[in-house]
Amino acid sequence: MLYREAGQFKTDYAADQAIFPILQDRIFLGLFLLLALVAVPLLANEYWLSTILIPFLVFSLAAIGLNLLTGYCGQLSLGTGGFMACGAFFAFKLATAFPDLHIAVVFLLAGVGTAGVGILFGIPSLRIKGFYLAVATLAAQFFLVWVFNKFPWWVNYSSSGVISAPAREIVPGFFITGTQASPVTKYVFLLVFVAILALVAKNLVRGKMGRSWMAIRDMDIAAEIVGIRPLHAKLSAFAISSFFIGIAGALWAFIYTGSVEALAFQIDRSFQVLFMIIIGGLGSILGSFLGAAFIVLLPIFLNNTMLAVDPSISTAIVSHIEFMIFGALIILFLIVEPHGLARLWQITKEKLRLWPFPY
Repeated sequence: MLYREAGQFKTDYAADQAIFPILQDRIFLGLFLLLALVAVPLLANEYWLSTILIPFLVFSLAAIGLNLLTGYCGQLSLGTGGFMACGAFFAFKLATAFPDLHIAVVFLLAGVGTAGVGILFGIPSLRIKGFYLAVATLAAQFFLVWVFNKFPWWVNYSSSGVISAPAREIVPGFFITGTQASPVTKYVFLLVFVAILALVAKNLVRGKMGRSWMAIRDMDIAAEIVGIRPLHAKLSAFAISSFFIGIAGALWAFIYTGSVEALAFQIDRSFQVLFMIIIGGLGSILGSFLGAAFIVLLPIFLNNTMLAVDPSISTAIVSHIEFMIFGALIILFLIVEPHGLARLWQITKEKLRLWPFPY
């Protein structure tokens, strides 16, 4: 009885097309953000912040970027790890070359540089699509990682090939990178930064550009007939997707791990983000967050459960069993609900609107 639209009248077009047109949704979102911004930093310990919540937010941003390209524009990409590496190394070179540049500006400029790389590797999408495009982006993944490993200029000629992210402040006295940064400061910065970018992405897909992406996804020939330019739509999708993914790579290196290395962005990273949007739901910003939560939390839950059942079990066996169960659950979930967790949430809301009447 609490989730009803009766009496909530819209008097103009803007109110009718709002992101959250129902009052209960706005209240729930406000309470959720208040809980995440105030209660979590006060109650969560360092393990939860550093091991679970910070990587969850970074992966969520990467999943949003890939979802814009694959979920909304229908362009299958396997180069997410390579684009994340671009963002990480671009941010490192900017931070070391311009030490007075604000770290938030460094992240945004790293995203802009990655967007340029995305446009370059998105050019094949004008002629090929489907699995052929996936192979082309897979080649981009291998090429980009090879470039960052091959040329020591990217790591300032470090002999180990691994460099530490320089310490930077978001405001005077509050470090978000380096050894002086506290997990609470990192978490709060990431939460605000990712929330703003998620809002930007949500408005993009609801506007003219997002509608052109979805038209290309559904039927590119028909979209071109009605006046949508495939070149502009596809390359803009690659650029904006790479922009978000590049920022996620910079956040991964600077805030989560604190080090910049190409080995962190191998092909398994690309598949990991791809699984997030498949499980969370293609063509859904909310699904990007739900898929990231699923991928981050499930292995930790399985690992702790197996160790609780048998503390003497070896870590190698735990790792193998974890992968087996994890893969089986993904297959089972995709059979039960191929449209992802976002669709399950949508069905739940639809049932609540009619409860207690039959659906």
